[in-house]
Amino acid sequence: MRTDVCIIGAGPAGLMASIHSAIAPASTRRSSRPQEAGLRRGGNAETVVIESNTAAGRKLLQSGAGRCNFTHLASPDEIVRAFGPKGRFLSYSLHRFTPEQVRQFFRELGLESKVEQACSELARPEPVEWVEPNGCVFPVTDRASDVRDVLVKCAKSRGVHFYFGKSVKCVVREGDSFAIHTAGEIIFAKKMIIATGGLSWSQTGSTGDGYRLARELGHRIIEPRASLVPLVTRESWPGELAGASLEDVRISAVVEGRKVVATGPMMFTDDGIGGPAVLDLSRLLTDYLPNEKNPTCQTGLIEIYIDAIPGASEQELDKQIRERIAANPKKTVVGILAFFLPKRVAITLCGQFNFDAGLLGSELKKNVRKRLVRLLKALPLSVVSTCPLNEAIVTRGGVSIEQIQPKTMESKICPGLFFAGEVLDVDGPCGGYNLQMCWSTGALAGREAAEDR
Repeated sequence: MRTDVCIIGAGPAGLMASIHSAIAPASTRRSSRPQEAGLRRGGNAETVVIESNTAAGRKLLQSGAGRCNFTHLASPDEIVRAFGPKGRFLSYSLHRFTPEQVRQFFRELGLESKVEQACSELARPEPVEWVEPNGCVFPVTDRASDVRDVLVKCAKSRGVHFYFGKSVKCVVREGDSFAIHTAGEIIFAKKMIIATGGLSWSQTGSTGDGYRLARELGHRIIEPRASLVPLVTRESWPGELAGASLEDVRISAVVEGRKVVATGPMMFTDDGIGGPAVLDLSRLLTDYLPNEKNPTCQTGLIEIYIDAIPGASEQELDKQIRERIAANPKKTVVGILAFFLPKRVAITLCGQFNFDAGLLGSELKKNVRKRLVRLLKALPLSVVSTCPLNEAIVTRGGVSIEQIQPKTMESKICPGLFFAGEVLDVDGPCGGYNLQMCWSTGALAGREAAEDR
């Protein structure tokens, strides 16, 4: 079979690339107006998608706990900053297909986000709880399957051909084209896009095939590591609290003399800690922690400190505790801590840090009260590793972005080859940032691969 563009991978980046490859006519692809990256232009680039799974978007279905936090309310510049030093590489694609345009894109497909729903409801006299407090954007249906389904439907309506249940064995460069070998079939394509994802959530089919294909075509692969993943602690007591959570914390650590911080909810797990704040912290620590391929590293462990009451300084918290004691002199130390933490957590902390849980607040000496305050503001834990890569939400590492053109997503060393999504060596924080990266890089790669076909 012969085609103009062959995309390997039917995840979020691959699906978006297929749509933009099939709909972007040559006369409009170079337009300076970003809105022309949407659905309004028609085209005829013959596009094929090869997917090893039997259906598209298996990992997408797991995103946002099945609700699919598909973008963020941040501006393109804010998203660039959220990706850290590698954000500069993404800047062009993020400004070409912005979070606002992503919401518009899905709205044109018949799937509104809760932001658009809210805008239409604001005229109502009663208040509307319309946007997640952290800027996350979900579809009005709260179903990841709806996001996946409208993408597949759109791609098929534009003539995209899907080949499911087929793994790519190898790719051979033949002149200006590619011969993509699958079981029992060879597809010849003028352009190729690798959008296979990383190694995280391997149960959804993320097997790292894209790394192998990229390496065979001459690309350097940055060692894949777990990012946005729970952390394992040396201390065992978090396991006693597995399932318990803290609604808002500030977690800090120092790596190579640099302080790193993450904020948000967290929870205790069987072997450590998890939750959004911990996941965001993990991407800042993973390069310094042991992993499956490198069980020993120079750092060994990293000390972290959890501020369980980030909205108050030590002085303010001390004052609040004194006021609680004055108002409730018969409360025990556990009872006092339970004003600020879940009681189950308070009991465990008293046992672990040698506080007399039954001591009355009125009997609490100043030095003990000060120690309680310090514990609430800087609960210490020692992180020894991340959880395994296949438990991570995204992969850190992948195809080196130094070998990719940021304004096209085309390889610098293999003309006609493009990359999009998590297969790239870029990863962002929780909250829709990584899916936005997939949409933006996928759309750009799709449009550019269809150029001059």
